[in-house]
Amino acid sequence: MGPMQEIGTLLIQTVGSLYLFIIVLRFLLQLARADFYNPISQFAVKATNPLLIPLRRMIPGVFGIDIASLVLALALQFVVIEVSAMIIGYAFINPLSVVVWSLIGLLSMTTTIFFWGLLVVVISSWIAPHSNNPALLLTRQLVEPVMAPFRKLMPDMGGIDISPIFAFLALNVVQVLIKHLAGAAGMSPAVRSLVMGI
Repeated sequence: MGPMQEIGTLLIQTVGSLYLFIIVLRFLLQLARADFYNPISQFAVKATNPLLIPLRRMIPGVFGIDIASLVLALALQFVVIEVSAMIIGYAFINPLSVVVWSLIGLLSMTTTIFFWGLLVVVISSWIAPHSNNPALLLTRQLVEPVMAPFRKLMPDMGGIDISPIFAFLALNVVQVLIKHLAGAAGMSPAVRSLVMGI
C-alpha cells in the first residue's frame, strides 16, 4: 500500500469512526434514558440531526427504539468499509458480506463503548465519587443498564460494589464471541482491523 492509500484509509477510518461513535452513543443514550439536556447529549443530537431527521421521516421508531439511528450507523459503517476497501485496492466485495461485517463492527463498537464507560465509572468512583461533571454523570447513566442486572444478582457486600467485575467479565465474553463471529463471517485480519480495530 502506497503512502496516499495509507493516508486516504486513515482519513476515512478516523472521520467515519468518530461520526459512527457519535451516532452509536446517541442511540445508547436514548436507550438508557440518559439526560437529554446534558451538554454531551446535546452535542450528539446536534451532530447527528442533519442526517437523522430526514431518515426518521422514512423510518419510525419501534417501542421507543430509534431504528433510524441504527440504520444510519449501519449505512455509515457500510460506506466506510467499501470506501476503505476501494482505496486499498480490493476487488469487488459482496454487499451482503459488507452488511454482515457492518453489523459485527457495530456490535464491537457498542461493547467497546460500554467497556470504557464502565472503566471510567469505576475509576471515578475511587477518585471523584461525588463529582457532578457532566461527562461523568452521563457515563454513569449510560452504563447503568449494563450494571443493573449484576447489582440485582449480587448480595450486599457491606457497601462494596463488586458488580463491575462481573460486568467486565460479561463484556469480555461478548468481545470474544464477536471476534469468533467475525472469523465465521469471513472477515480477513485486514478487514477486521478496518472494521473493529483489532
